[in-house]
Amino acid sequence: MTANSIFKNHNVLITGGTGSFGQAFARKLLQEDMCNKVIIFSRDEWKQWQMRQSDPLFNHPKIRYFLGDVRDAKRLARAFNEVHTVVHAAALKQVPAAEYNPSEFINTNVLGAMNVIDAAIDCKVERVISLSTDKAVNPVNLYGATKLCSDKLFVAGNSYVGARGFPRLSVVRYGNVSGSRGSIVPLWRKMLQEGATHLPITDARMTRFWITIDQAVDFVVKCFIEMRGGEIFVPKIPSIRIEELAKALSPNTPHEYCGIREGEKLHELMISVEDARHSLEMDDHYIILPEAFTSDQIKRRKFLDGRTGKPLVEGFAYTSDTNSEWLNIETLRQLIEE
Repeated sequence: MTANSIFKNHNVLITGGTGSFGQAFARKLLQEDMCNKVIIFSRDEWKQWQMRQSDPLFNHPKIRYFLGDVRDAKRLARAFNEVHTVVHAAALKQVPAAEYNPSEFINTNVLGAMNVIDAAIDCKVERVISLSTDKAVNPVNLYGATKLCSDKLFVAGNSYVGARGFPRLSVVRYGNVSGSRGSIVPLWRKMLQEGATHLPITDARMTRFWITIDQAVDFVVKCFIEMRGGEIFVPKIPSIRIEELAKALSPNTPHEYCGIREGEKLHELMISVEDARHSLEMDDHYIILPEAFTSDQIKRRKFLDGRTGKPLVEGFAYTSDTNSEWLNIETLRQLIEE
């Protein structure tokens, strides 16, 4: 199965479709004529209008704009009618906002995930991938905790599909997406345009995983091809030092260290030591297997049939500070310019 055949004649729905990932994913589907229909499901009519105005491609005959909220189970059920494939990208994401508005994040990120799973099962969707975050691993803030709950729900959801064997429900987890809405580079750029004389940095030691939006889209497409249901896919991606990112953006601007914010980690983690015990290393990514397979060897062998990944060494953890691949300042500068 190939990228062009996985969505052939399919109706593809993207929750949170007006976000950075949703727009990039929709653009790929439309530019490469990969599917029958692209449905943008989101709750903000203004953002849908902005999306339509931003690019003639987003007025393509194959695209549909569907107003709705993942909190509304009935609306999701209506939207999922005759849908074959779902990318669940809708979420509330700002860490400080989560600490002040915990119930809102739970309603969208946890209960919304449950609604998506139920609608997918009831409407006989074939494949669903939910987008996760490195903050879901050993979470220290409420946003990360809600995404951890969401990940668990999607993995466990495969137990409820019945004898028909679908939908397949899996998770893709990655780190910071360069240039996405709310990320640090657009913020710093805006500050510089407004005459800032310093760039704020929380801590000189801080590291993060780094992935471009196009790489994230391509990886999700790849995971739709490989998924069997229940996996958490983690791409092998480079790390960056936040201080070097600031130097790449504006080499001559001094830095102002403001301290780590509430709920923020010094380094991010995508596979914990505990998860590593039931994970596999592939050529360009890792797969975290459902924990239930550790005690059911028959299911595990069936799930792994044909996969050539190798187990991770004891004590392995995939962290942004111990990563084997790093982006230097010059490479970061080129990526920022692009």
